[in-house]
Amino acid sequence: MNKAKQKELKKNVASYAKPDNSAGVRQLLNTFVPFILLWYLAYVSYSVSVWLTIPVAMIAGGFVIRLFIIFHDCTHQSFMDNQKANRIIGTITGIITLFPFDKWKRSHSIHHATSGNLDKRGTGDIWVMTVEEYFEAPLKTRIAYRIYRNPIVMFGLGPIYLFLISNRFNRKGAKRKERMNTYVTNVAIVAIYSLLVWAIGWQAFLLIQLPILYVSGVLGIWLFYVQHQFEDSYFEDESEWDFVKAAVDGSSYYKLPKVLQWVSGNIGFHHVHHLSPRVPNYNLEKAHDETPPLHHATTITLKTSLESIRFRLYDTKNKTFISFKEVKPLMKKQRMAMLDNKRPSLQQK
Repeated sequence: MNKAKQKELKKNVASYAKPDNSAGVRQLLNTFVPFILLWYLAYVSYSVSVWLTIPVAMIAGGFVIRLFIIFHDCTHQSFMDNQKANRIIGTITGIITLFPFDKWKRSHSIHHATSGNLDKRGTGDIWVMTVEEYFEAPLKTRIAYRIYRNPIVMFGLGPIYLFLISNRFNRKGAKRKERMNTYVTNVAIVAIYSLLVWAIGWQAFLLIQLPILYVSGVLGIWLFYVQHQFEDSYFEDESEWDFVKAAVDGSSYYKLPKVLQWVSGNIGFHHVHHLSPRVPNYNLEKAHDETPPLHHATTITLKTSLESIRFRLYDTKNKTFISFKEVKPLMKKQRMAMLDNKRPSLQQK
């Protein structure tokens, strides 16, 4: 796609970046109200059976994903047409989903500006090493990376680290506004949780809230992971990196069943979102459907997305992700080449 077509594509998609307050209010109602009702139902069911409470809480966790998408849109100033309204709604949904508004807004903006850029990785994205970097890394770094990319660690322990540690502390060098927003978010969480524990008891609270947060955390990390970690995803050095290619070729179209598409706030149209972050989630599907060039984006389904679990390292030579199993023979070949280079040649002897 040449520059003229890229410019035209960005312009076409940008036309959908029009917040609709009525659509935003409807989404708030059909997300907040069911979430509150499910939380209350989980509490009521606690007196009947624990095994009824947990499934209800897990369903409520799905609505936390949808609340997070609202939060996410607010950080892009795309959910409502008023900046103050976006900030208020974003802060409230951030408290519910345990994400500080300003801190995440900053890191996520960097993610959008650098996605697929091999020279600007490290902020707001998942740790990705290239095959060459893995070869050259010291043993302790390779071990740390293998632990980090282990599904049990990433999806099992990841939500715990995200909610309890990463989101609770300010980054080094954070400005006052960002620091204060994190503090306000933390204080609000403590106040709301304390009130609920006082009202219903800590056992009932934990039995309801832990499944909600864990399910939403696992699903949230999975959605973020799978939409950039597919076999032929886009990664380039700074000199070759292109924003439009990074958006369309480096973000997948996650074609989900309608119910899951609704719960996940249309975030499966990730290629559209990266091409124009100001398009609100309720316009993403329309933008995709009415823009033919976007139909060529990599499409993954629930079944095919599971393959991404084995993708560990990015092979810059072949422009593809490979597994740790596939990298073993490459490392063996590299060691042999290094040994051969160290041996004095016959001519020198």
